[in-house]
Order: sequence, then C-alpha cells, then structure tokens
Amino acid sequence: MSGDGGGGISAADEARRQALLNAVQHGGRTMPKVVLAKLLGSRADLRPRAAELASSVVPPIVDEVNAMDPEGQRAALEEAWPGALAAAEAPAQADKAPDPSRGTALPELDGAERGRVVTRFPPEPNGYPHIGHAKAAIINEEYARMYGGRMLLRMDDTNPESERLEYYAAIKVGLEWLGVEYDSIKNTSDDIEMIAAKGQELVDAGDAYVCTCKRDRVARNRRDMSECKCRPKGGQAELWEKMFTKFKPGEAAVRLRGDMSSANTVMRDPVLFRVIEARHPLVGTKYRVWPSYDMAVAVEDSADGVTHAFRTKEYELRNELYADILGRLGMRTPRMIEFSRLELRGMPVSKRIIRPLIEGGKVSWYDDPRLPTLEALKRRGISPDAVRRFVLSLGLTKADTTAPFEALEAFNRRAVDGSSVRLFMVSRPAELDVSGWTGGPAVPVRNHPSDGSMGTRDVPTGGGSVYVQEADVDRIRQGGVIRLMGLGNVRVGSPAADGAATAPAALSGSYDGDDMRDGVPRVQWVARDSAHELRIIVPHEMFPDGERFDEGSLEEVRALAEPHYADVEDGSLVQFVRFGYCRKESRTTAVFAHR
Repeated sequence: MSGDGGGGISAADEARRQALLNAVQHGGRTMPKVVLAKLLGSRADLRPRAAELASSVVPPIVDEVNAMDPEGQRAALEEAWPGALAAAEAPAQADKAPDPSRGTALPELDGAERGRVVTRFPPEPNGYPHIGHAKAAIINEEYARMYGGRMLLRMDDTNPESERLEYYAAIKVGLEWLGVEYDSIKNTSDDIEMIAAKGQELVDAGDAYVCTCKRDRVARNRRDMSECKCRPKGGQAELWEKMFTKFKPGEAAVRLRGDMSSANTVMRDPVLFRVIEARHPLVGTKYRVWPSYDMAVAVEDSADGVTHAFRTKEYELRNELYADILGRLGMRTPRMIEFSRLELRGMPVSKRIIRPLIEGGKVSWYDDPRLPTLEALKRRGISPDAVRRFVLSLGLTKADTTAPFEALEAFNRRAVDGSSVRLFMVSRPAELDVSGWTGGPAVPVRNHPSDGSMGTRDVPTGGGSVYVQEADVDRIRQGGVIRLMGLGNVRVGSPAADGAATAPAALSGSYDGDDMRDGVPRVQWVARDSAHELRIIVPHEMFPDGERFDEGSLEEVRALAEPHYADVEDGSLVQFVRFGYCRKESRTTAVFAHR
C-alpha cells in the first residue's frame, strides 16, 4: 500500500499538495514559480532536480489545479491530505503564544511588583461557566504566574435566590478542565458578618442610610436626580437594626449616601444591602441581610489583599463607586483593569437566554454542543490548550469581542491534529462491489498520514464489497479509475442501462493495481460486512442572524464507520476522513467538533 497514509511521497504528489494548498489559500489560483519554491523549500532532497521539476513536473500540475473550481480544489486537498489545510489555516499567533504557564502574551501591569501580585477570579455560582468565564480565569491566572504572585478563586455567592451547590461544583470542574490553578479558594458568604460590620460603619458615619421607598419611587428619584425622603440623617441606627429583625424583602434597603446629581448614574445612592430570606446553599437561613455586588466585591478585594482586580468593561462606570466605598471605609483600593467580554457568534452566553431554551426543551442541558459553556466545549472536543491560546491571542483589549467559532476552531485544529487518529466513515452509503481483489481480509492503514509513530490499524476489506459516499457516486459513475484510500485503484464499470433511474447502489468495478496515479480521485470506504453503525451529532449556530433561534441547529447524521472506531477510547478525538474532527462520546455516538 505504498504512498497512502503519509508514506514516502513522490515529487509529483508533493507538488500537487503544494499547488492545491496555495490555490485554496489564494482564491483558486496558483503559479508554477510559487509551487516550485514551496516544493524545494519543503524537500531538500528535490533541490538537485530543480530544473527538471520546473520544466516538466510543476507546470502541468499547476495547469490541472487552476482548471478546478475552488470547491473542487478544497475537496481534492482534503481527500488526499486530510489536515493539511487545517494546519496551514491556524492563525500565526498560535506559533507565538507563550508557554501557558507564563503570561508573556499580555501587557505588563502598572504598579506590579514581582512576588506581590494578587489576582482573583470571582464567579457567581448561579450557572455553568462559559467561554467568557474562561477568559477571565485565564487572564487572572496568567498575570499571577507572570509576576510570581497568587490567584484567589472566590465564589461571589451573595444572592441565595440564585446560587446552587451544582454551580459551585461546575465552576471548579470547569477550571480543572481548563488547567487553571488557583492558590486558594473561599466564598464571599464566609465573610457576611465582616461585610455587614463595614456596612454599619458607613451607616454610623452618615455615609449610608436605610431607604423604605417603593421601587418605582427610587427609580424616579434617580432619573430626576432628586434626593430620597429617607436620606436626611438621624434615626439610622434603629432602622439598620430593623434590617436584621423586621423589614421584609422589598420593604427596605441600605443605600450609599452618594451624589444624586452625578452624571454617573451608578453614584446616585446605589444599594449596598438588601433583605433576602431565601435559603442559601452553604449557610442556610443564617443571614437575611445580604450585600450587593458593589459592596461585597469592594470590601472583599481589599480584605483579601488583591492588588490588581480584573473585570469586564460593562462594570467600568462602577469603578468610581468601588473606590468611593473603600475610601469612606479607609480601606486599601486595588488597581482596577477592564477587558472586553468574550462571546462566540450565534452562541449565547447569557443565562437569561440559555435557561428558557433548556426549560422549553429546545436545548437538552448545559453540555449541548451548540452552547459556549465549558461543558459543551469539552463535549464537542475543544481542548483546554486551544481555549487558552485563543484567549491569549485576543490580548487585554476593551474592544467588543464577538468571535466566530471558526477562530477557536483554528487553535483547536493545531492542538488536536497530531493526536487524532484518521478513520474512514461514510454517510448516505452506496454499495460498490470490486471484482478481482486478491488481497487479504484486511489492509494496514496508517493512523496518521504524517506521523508514523502513531502506528497502523487493520481495516477490513470485506473481500471488495464496500460502501462509498453517495456524494461520490456521480463522479464514480463517469467511469474511469478511482482510488479506494489504502486499498488500491478500481476501474469502475459502466452503470446498468436503467442506472440513471435508480438510487445510487450496486456499483461495480474491477481492481486495477495499487500504483499511485496523479489525478485519480481518492475515496474513503467502509467494508459492508463489518461497518459500524454510528450517530454523529452536528451542532450549528443557534442564532445565525443574532435573534432567531434555529430549530434545525442540531443535526443528526447516521453513518457507517470502520470497526476500529469501537476500539477508540471514549472522549478521544478522531478525524473522519473528508468529514471532520469528532469526539467519541460512546460506542454508537460521536459529536462533530469542526472540519
């Protein structure tokens, strides 16, 4: 079976590979001098034959490739050299990405001292972590390692109505999968009494007051820049006590005595504490007065020794409040750095969108491969290393980042290509009977076309009775010779007289040797008597236009694979030739990752 699966490649085949690759990357056209330069650059052994290659080998191949349409060029390249295009298309930044244990892809921090930098990742355990959480966690970890500092994982669990034990666990599992290592872990709910004491300091100092206004009145006051009737000083100690003993949820809240005339609406007497009587998953009903995010994050960051606090740019207006609270309390103020949120096009990260889809049965769970949750990315076969390199390639920018999934795919191809076994698979199968096959019951095929160290596998031949892809039948029926990849050449007989009126089936052909021939279509196949039935889940964008949910965004493909699929370890990625990378979920199910 010489030449198939990455064996010693001829000069003509290498020239064809370079010509196809260059044409696909440059609008469907290539030139002899470009192909010759790439050929000689990649194969030192061919340099003594430069004149011969330039005159008689490269030009006719370039003419052949340029005569194809772009789709045909891409198909021919993927047929003959699976993975070649993916490797070439991976962004150049991946080559420049730093060792994941170092933060050299990120700009330096102002005021950072080696050994003294402390960062924190403070997710709220009210849902499953997604790609946006991954960005925040990775940035915090990278900076902590860059400066030999520490990273804290702090669960921001101050809303007992939303937190669930399931989500605490999901966050830790997600970080473990990402390879994000934190130095310590805590919960904000551990410090409720300390934060409440800081709240009382503000009340006692006249910097905060208890407000009993209705919600609509509060909103109107903030809009009209009018002071609340509860704002005058006096009697606050008693009202503060009633927060813990008497007031019901919604009847009162503690507000900062801010600036109702401020252009920054955040500073117009924001809420610092509110009454919530729901049971908390960790502390039960021990507390009924809970700090707002603004109060909790400011006090916790300072108390935890955080030196550099990162958060997404939609909180930028809240930085003034963050500094104001700590200033009034006489507490140290960490440096605040903003970065953009990260979303993937057509894949919602908002729990307000995801939860109704799950509750309505449109999405099965948080591991649905159409979602950008870490559970979904893992199920889809995206590697943690690809996520990290993708995040670092974006840098620390404030520019809105809604990336196409293809951008993450490119990094994942580079991460998984070298370890993914290539397997034959057909969907919509058509039968082909090959007469004259004199080989054995199986043929050895390399597991990876360019890495012999991954070994070979025996692919059953079925005595020449095989399935081929229905999409290939039209060109097969044109007659002539095709190559069953790894098996050999087949000269296809003319179809029956009524063949045009029947479904593609019962094609016949005769074995025509195993020599490699230029211009012969290469076709994957599966022996009929050992084909392994398989269901492939193929995710598409849920919201292709940004608004409308696509009911058909989760496709199911019925396929037949070679039997070696059953021996692949669950959770591993394989590349089905001319189809794409898939993660084996079980013996009968695979999830499509990408091409």
